[in-house]
Amino acid sequence: MKKHIIAFLEEKDNQLIQFLKYGICGGIATGVDIVCFFLLAWFAFPALAQDDIFVKLLNLSPEPITEALRARNFVIDSILCFLVSNMSAYILNVLFVFKSGKHKRHHELMLFYAVSIVSLILATFAGWVLISVFGLGTTWSYIAKMVAAVLINYAGRKFFIFHG
Repeated sequence: MKKHIIAFLEEKDNQLIQFLKYGICGGIATGVDIVCFFLLAWFAFPALAQDDIFVKLLNLSPEPITEALRARNFVIDSILCFLVSNMSAYILNVLFVFKSGKHKRHHELMLFYAVSIVSLILATFAGWVLISVFGLGTTWSYIAKMVAAVLINYAGRKFFIFHG
């Protein structure tokens, strides 16, 4: 069994295995992002409303804030946790998913962040619009942001940064 796990972790050519590992590593990086985001949204830059799903699930009592402040803080929280979760994603992708070496390490890291920044901007803007224009809850806006980011990041990483 141990031999199969090691073979799975080392495999970087099989497209199906690569996609599965990308999903697993992405899940870990997303977990880092979720924990970071909601800790910031609760403790540092408030972005949660009374009717938010996360608030209800954990039986929290956030202080009331304006929609404009909630939308602004959503962006701030997203940017801060991006730095942490993106570094964890880079490390996991290099170790387990893609073949490195298409570019020099520093160039590869810069491209990784560049693709992720484009993804962050587009996805965070979508989340901001969902809150500001449509009045959608923070959690639903965050989920929409994550889905958009996953699609953009996978394509960018696979085709532009690493050896596909």
